[in-house]
Amino acid sequence: MIKFNKTYFIIAIVFFIIEVLIAKYSTGFIRHTIGDYLVVILLYTFIKSLINYSVHKTAVTVLIIAFVIEFLQLTNFKNLYPNEYRKAFQLVLGTSFSIGDLVAYSLGILSIIILENKINKHGKITKSI
Repeated sequence: MIKFNKTYFIIAIVFFIIEVLIAKYSTGFIRHTIGDYLVVILLYTFIKSLINYSVHKTAVTVLIIAFVIEFLQLTNFKNLYPNEYRKAFQLVLGTSFSIGDLVAYSLGILSIIILENKINKHGKITKSI
């Protein structure tokens, strides 16, 4: 079950760098929608780099995590962020609920499933070390 996958890890690093650049230098649609679309891909590739779960199990897990974090924004949860880390928590976990974010997460996961199915038909990227 736990098995390091170098390919997924490299992809996760690339998506992490893209997300940092979006957070630092972007606004509007790119930051709020494309960033949310890509963050589930980042989380998916990171989990797949460490755990050898099926595509669908990993995708559903990531989608549940994203939805839980988004729905937590409807609660008082954001007021519990520690003051010294408030900015980081707000950046990572968000501050306000948005249906658009749920759509972006869902489209990101759908893209992953489609891409993984195509890759698995034509050649594996699941080579583990």
